[in-house]
Formats: sequence, structure tokens, C-alpha cells
Amino acid sequence: MRAWLQPAIIGLIVVSAFVGLYVGLQRNPEPHGVPLAVTGQQLATEVQQTLGDRVDVHQAADAASGRRAVLHRDAVAALGPDGAGGLRLDVAAANGLSTTNAVTGLAATYANQAGQHLQTADIVPLAKFDSRGLCGFYVAFGVTLAGFVIAQNTLGLGHVLALRHRFRLIWGFSAACGTLAAAIAGPILGALPAPFVPLAGTLALLAAAAAFTTKLLGTWLGPIGVPVATLLLLTIGNSTSGATTGVVLLPAPARLVSGLLPPGAAIRAVADLSYFGGAHVTGPLITLALWAVLGALLVGLRSRQVATRARQVATQG
Repeated sequence: MRAWLQPAIIGLIVVSAFVGLYVGLQRNPEPHGVPLAVTGQQLATEVQQTLGDRVDVHQAADAASGRRAVLHRDAVAALGPDGAGGLRLDVAAANGLSTTNAVTGLAATYANQAGQHLQTADIVPLAKFDSRGLCGFYVAFGVTLAGFVIAQNTLGLGHVLALRHRFRLIWGFSAACGTLAAAIAGPILGALPAPFVPLAGTLALLAAAAAFTTKLLGTWLGPIGVPVATLLLLTIGNSTSGATTGVVLLPAPARLVSGLLPPGAAIRAVADLSYFGGAHVTGPLITLALWAVLGALLVGLRSRQVATRARQVATQG
């Protein structure tokens, strides 16, 4: 009975989590603390009072400072006078359509209440062949899946390949995977305008992070480890990454884990490299490197523990 129930229950948990998270997070998204640069103290105060905690107002000295905040991804939009008695909102579509629509709607709400005309300008548009801003998500999902698959395969190669050879296989595959994915999405299809080498390196780190995390969970938890990795990386990690539903629209628990898991970190890094000059890429890259390196170290530790225990048993026998 257990042989029948365990895989069925695991499968039902995975599908429930996948559908529940992807559909649930898009069911009724609400903006929370949307970073908005606003020109001038008076306008900043009025916007904050009108919109409340839906926005996190950053006061800008002038319109140019507000635009710089958007271009460096310190704010998702900049609001200020348009010079003709109305308001101008500078947005960055590269932050994703859900985030852009949310901040545009918030600015329109304030403008309507203030009785002012609002004009909107996109100062960081998406690439021509990424009209919906989802290319980064699909690339990250594919690379995460590839890392998951290679790790799952190496879990069954313990009797064929030594641990150091399995590690070399994963690192080599990760480098090849990142390079191939970056070449397809970048120069070949023209969907990601990021510099090729940094993009390939980021995706290679993502593949390694996904692979060593999966191998870590499979090594320490046994057969249940792979389904846990599925939930962590492919379900929770991708659904909370902020690609399909902007981070500022996620509920608090999802926002908390979004940038800490490999898919979310990778999507932030890819967007930064593609559209914002790598302004905030360091943090996501450190996150990916930590998942990969710590995963490898813990797998090695577990392998050493198993080998030591086996020698002790052989000695006692």
C-alpha cells in the first residue's frame, strides 16, 4: 500500500502547489511599497498621503534625479510636474508589465484625485523580441529545469562515477548550459540585450545552483529529496520570482523568499544586465554562488560521512 500511496501523494502535493501558487499569486495582486521617485517635497508628501503604503515614495530633487532613479532601478517610476500644469510619469517597462501597469494605475489614481492630467513615458522599454517581458522568466525556468535534470541523473551515478567526476560533470554542464541559453536568447533570437559573457556567467551560476541544490536534497533526504527540490526550485522559486507577477504585487511571504531562491535571484540579475546596466547585479550573483558552492560543500560532507560509516562497519565486521 505504501508503494502505491507515496508516489501518488507526492505527485498530488506537487501539482497542488504548482497550480495553487501560479494561479493564486495572480488571482488578486495588490501593490505593496512600490518604489516611486517623486519630484519635490510637497508633491512627495501628497502622493504618500493619497496612496498610503501602496507606494514607497523616494523624494527626488528634480525630474532628472527621478529619471536617474528609474534608470538605475532604485525606483520603478518617477512622478513630477510636466511643465504644462500636469504630471509626467516616467516608467520602465523592463521591470515587467505587471509592475508597470500597477505603478501607472497608482499614479493615475493620484492624478484623478488631484484633478491633474497625467502623461506617461516609457524610458526603459523592453527589447523588440521580448514584448511582454517574459523572456528572462522562460530562460531562467529552462536553465533551472536543466540543472534539476542533470542533478537527478547524477544521483543515480554514484556506482559509476566518483564524486569528483560527478562534480566536474555538473560544473561543466552548468557552464555549457549557461553559454548555450545565453547564445540562444541573446545573439541568436535577440530577446535579451544583456552583454553575452555576463549573461552566460549568470545562467551558468543558476544551472549550478539548481543542480547542486537538487543533488544536496537528494543526497541528504533520499528519494523524497527530488520532489522537495521540485517544490523549492521549480514551483516556489519560479512562481515567486517576480517575472510573471511583479515582486511589488506579491504577498509578504512570497516577497520574502523571492530574491533568496535561485530563480528569483537569476531573473533580477538578467533584468539588471539587460536593461539597467548591471546596477544591482552583485547581490543576485552572490545569492546564486552561495547556493551552488554551499550545495556542493554539503554534498561532499555527506559523501564523506557515508564513506566513513561504511569503513567503520567494514572494520567492525
